[in-house]
Amino acid sequence: MATMTTQSHTHSVARHATHSRSFLRPGDVLSYLFLIVSVMVTIYPLAWMVVSSLKPGGEIATAPLSVNLQTLSLHNYTTLLSAVPLWVGFENTFIVLLIQGATTLFLCPLAGFAFAKFNFRGKRFFFIFVLATMMLPPVAMIIPLLFEMGTLNWVDTYQGLIAPGLVNAFAIFWTRQQISEVPDELLEAAKIDGCSPFGMYWRIILPVIRPALAALAIFTFLGIYNDFVWPVIIINSDSLQTLQVMLSNLALQINNAQPGLTGHDAWGEILAASTLATVPILILFIALQRQFIRGILAGSVKG
Repeated sequence: MATMTTQSHTHSVARHATHSRSFLRPGDVLSYLFLIVSVMVTIYPLAWMVVSSLKPGGEIATAPLSVNLQTLSLHNYTTLLSAVPLWVGFENTFIVLLIQGATTLFLCPLAGFAFAKFNFRGKRFFFIFVLATMMLPPVAMIIPLLFEMGTLNWVDTYQGLIAPGLVNAFAIFWTRQQISEVPDELLEAAKIDGCSPFGMYWRIILPVIRPALAALAIFTFLGIYNDFVWPVIIINSDSLQTLQVMLSNLALQINNAQPGLTGHDAWGEILAASTLATVPILILFIALQRQFIRGILAGSVKG
């Protein structure tokens, strides 16, 4: 009996191994190779930037593709942070992210909830108006916004930097599409139990669309973090410059702070600053990657 059991187990293992070998088809091998090559091509510039930020300036110019472990150091970082107040750009960007991002993630889902689940006069007109604003190029709004900020005396202030981006048309459209997938029966049951409209949003809608909100948070973060045109127009003071504006003027600031600095050394410090600016984005994506992917795929498959 034991012999028969052993033979049966052996045949089962053999069939499983045969099935595993037959499962990996040539097409799958090509797909994996393509993905590996794509990942390497995508990651290589980022890896080169990080490694080059640790190299001496002369070595970046003479041997940009080689790596000498003995010459790698944090010299570019220490010199940069001692010469340029880069932390000011991080601080201002964080303030804008905190206020503008939090307001967007609070107000826009509420507007999306209203457009998705409530009927009111002018609903179709207002939603089409919101969509129409998405079709305007942002550059076309700069002059009207600048006149408006000037009338309010908000030029070169945090208010002028933050206020125009508090409500985002894409965020309203995104959350409206996600909330539309929530069954109306759930809201009707909550209404029968005496739940208020905001209570329905907080207790039913918000937990369901949490992956979509995570994806929206990443989109909002990237949009604010990488914004350059509006901050460079509305801000004149060095103390209110955001990170992207500081990075655009970094070479000039480095040369002014360090007279006689060679161009090679300046590039080493610029790469160090770029590496530091990339870290927050990587941390956010790594922390929310699962929710981001779920949010992107939300609504693509209907049961």
